[in-house]
Amino acid sequence: MQLCNSGGHALLNHFLPRVCNITTTFVDVRDHEMVKDTIVEGKTTVLYLESMSNLTLIVADLPELCRISHDKGEKVVVDNTFTPMLLSPASLGADIVVHSLTKYISGGADVIAGAICGSASLVNSLMDLHQGALMLLGPTMNAKVAFEFSERIPHLSLRMKEHCRRAMVYGTRMKKLGLKVIYPGLEEHPDHTLLKSMANENYGFGGILCLDMETEEKANQLMSQLQNCIRFGIMAVSLGYHETLMSCSGSSTSSEMNVEEKKMAGISPGLIRMSIGYSGTLEQKWIQFEKALARI
Repeated sequence: MQLCNSGGHALLNHFLPRVCNITTTFVDVRDHEMVKDTIVEGKTTVLYLESMSNLTLIVADLPELCRISHDKGEKVVVDNTFTPMLLSPASLGADIVVHSLTKYISGGADVIAGAICGSASLVNSLMDLHQGALMLLGPTMNAKVAFEFSERIPHLSLRMKEHCRRAMVYGTRMKKLGLKVIYPGLEEHPDHTLLKSMANENYGFGGILCLDMETEEKANQLMSQLQNCIRFGIMAVSLGYHETLMSCSGSSTSSEMNVEEKKMAGISPGLIRMSIGYSGTLEQKWIQFEKALARI
């Protein structure tokens, strides 16, 4: 398991061992030897990871990790919430792909839903009348919600391309201003070449970038200016909306992790996660960002 957001971390680290007797070992997916050494044949059953990690934007080498896991008899489950359209984990070897549909696939910040994508045999087993988890526990999508998603998926491709295009422009310009930016589209990002080798053509490098302001105080000052004075974006813990969404993740989406766990995951106290939107023109929004930055 790769370190993930605090909700997933708490589920795997605390809830599942206590309630379901399921234990989890957390590994750095960049360290393939660690992944190999952690897999106990006959005991370990699943490698669960994010294609692009929330929120440090580490990119997983999906083909190699799938090869390692399959050689050991493991299934691979990939959370592709950050990179729909950009990456196709099933084509790269994943057995199961999961999405928080609430984010990019919805695009409207108005629906809460998730998806489990896999083979027909997997889906049918989950829906089995006598033993299927979805049939017995009930997490089946409401028909109206499913219809709403079916109406939004046709333009997901266009939306993702614009999210990614603007994130690339903003990341490049922020770097030129001397800001500490984490974005896989920048050549100095350690996973730039890897992501480029796996990504579907014309989808760029993702719509999320992180800006490290070093301290929580500076991060909150900047976000306050961007939301309350400049109208550049909105402070919110979600992503994939048409407006830019911002959060100081150490005190929000990762607040359930302790100081040591945040340090291991590379989460700075002043790290701002930005889900870059596409409302307004790119240049209009960039001018707003520069004004907010100048004020602090």
